Amino acid sequence: MIIREFLKSRSARFEVFLHRPSHSASHLAESIHVPGRCVAKGVLVRAGEGYALAVLPATHRIDLERLGRTLGGVETRIATEAEVEQIFADCEPGVLPPFGQLYGIATVVDTSLSGGSEIVFVANTTHEGVRMRFRDYEAIESPLKARFAEPISPRRPRSRKAG
Repeated sequence: MIIREFLKSRSARFEVFLHRPSHSASHLAESIHVPGRCVAKGVLVRAGEGYALAVLPATHRIDLERLGRTLGGVETRIATEAEVEQIFADCEPGVLPPFGQLYGIATVVDTSLSGGSEIVFVANTTHEGVRMRFRDYEAIESPLKARFAEPISPRRPRSRKAG
C-alpha cells in the first residue's frame, strides 16, 4: 500500500516531500538538512521463525542481542535482500517505511526516537519522504518501544604525523 494513502485513511497529519534519491537514512538526513536523530530508518530482522521491523534513528545501529531479548529471547539477524524484497514488494529496493503492520509484521521502535517531536522517513520510494509528529506515528502504528540501538561512532579524521 502507498504510505500516503495509508496515512490519509488513518486521518493522520503529515507532510510528503520530494528529495534527491537517497539509499540510506543518513543520506536522506543530509540531503534535507534534518538531524539524523530525527530520521527514522526501518531494518527488517529475522526474529526466530518470523520477522520484525526495527525502527531506529539514522545515527544508530542495532544491537542484535539486545533486540533479540526484547523480542522474547529469540535469535535475531538482519534479513537478506531477498527477504526484504519479498516482504516489502511494493517498495523500491532498500526502502522500508516504518509501518510493519502494513506488511503483517511487528514493529519495534527504539526509545531514542520517541524523544523528538517529529520524525522523517521514506515512503515507498527513494525520493519521497514523509514528516509527521512522533506521537501521531505512535498512535497509528502502536509499536513496541524498547532500547535496542546504539549510536554509530563518528569517523575520526586520521591524524597527520609531523615531519
